[in-house]
Amino acid sequence: MAASAAMDGVAAASFRSVLQRVQLAAERSGRPAQQIRLVAVSKTKPVSVIREVHDAGHRCFGENYVQELIEKAPQLPDDIEWHFIGNLQSNKVKPLVAGVPNLAYVETVDDEKIANHLDRAVANIGRKPLKIFVQVNTSGETSKSGVEPAGCVDLVKHVRSCPNLEFCGLMTIGMPDYTATPENFKTLSDCRSEVCKELGISEEQCELSMGMSSDFELAPANFIILQIEMGSTNVRVGSTIFGAREYPKKQNQ
Repeated sequence: MAASAAMDGVAAASFRSVLQRVQLAAERSGRPAQQIRLVAVSKTKPVSVIREVHDAGHRCFGENYVQELIEKAPQLPDDIEWHFIGNLQSNKVKPLVAGVPNLAYVETVDDEKIANHLDRAVANIGRKPLKIFVQVNTSGETSKSGVEPAGCVDLVKHVRSCPNLEFCGLMTIGMPDYTATPENFKTLSDCRSEVCKELGISEEQCELSMGMSSDFELAPANFIILQIEMGSTNVRVGSTIFGAREYPKKQNQ
């Protein structure tokens, strides 16, 4: 590992550091590190940097923009597990599903319409079911996407009724203020309890994905511990791994 680390580029070395923090946080919370999925959020970053982290052993990457993901995916190894983590518009569903065969997760399903579009797109291609996180607006901010907590159970039921979708868990962005996020995360945890009770499933069958990667940058050590201690199984980290993002032009969602 020492020799490998010495040969790492900046992104690969940063990835290894973040992965170590995730593992330590899992141990501290009394959970196996294997239960925590690290999603390396690579939006605005070139294929060469993503490949560097892939070569360091990582396989789970997230993108926020449909067009960017469609352009990058064919240039990278097909063993990557892609997560779409941005706001998804109905007219972008078909090109996303068709253009990224190794798309594994969509983390931002916030209404039945998007679920139906995804279900039909997967059926038309004939690929394996797409894994879905239902996005919950836990902060009550009108600027944030997500189903209201009171509507969470009904949306989860709808996703589970779609034959080409596989419900995996709940996701929230929460408030941007690091100090305010625990309340939002508690709301998501409460939603999971309600969903599991209503559906008669165990909490292990409903993952949690909390916060935004920028939160991790604000207080990396404490924030990752907070997420994992509050039950997160899916941790999204962006610029801590890849460095500051650059937006040369407006992205198309």
